[in-house]
Amino acid sequence: MASLGERRGPYSLDVIKVRHRGVTVNTIVNSPVFDNLIRNMKFVYDYEVAYIPEQVKHRPDLISNDFYGSPKNWWLLMLVNNIPDPFEGFKTKERIVIPKIK
Repeated sequence: MASLGERRGPYSLDVIKVRHRGVTVNTIVNSPVFDNLIRNMKFVYDYEVAYIPEQVKHRPDLISNDFYGSPKNWWLLMLVNNIPDPFEGFKTKERIVIPKIK
């Protein structure tokens, strides 16, 4: 996936820079906005249930595009479904929840 930059996609929330294995990376994990989002996840969103069809298996970006009209919310689908790696989740016929966002 192409770099989203600091002010697009997940980084539009609250980006922080951290060093990991000798490399500086941008992340939202452990930022105040991200931590607040996680704490309030059950109260912030209404959810829709979906089942993964064959043509979008292992592709949270395509699922995001189908539901939100943009692939930029792929990270939210992984977060709310507790999927750390898209190749371990988003399998054909798997049940996932889709947060309704405005």
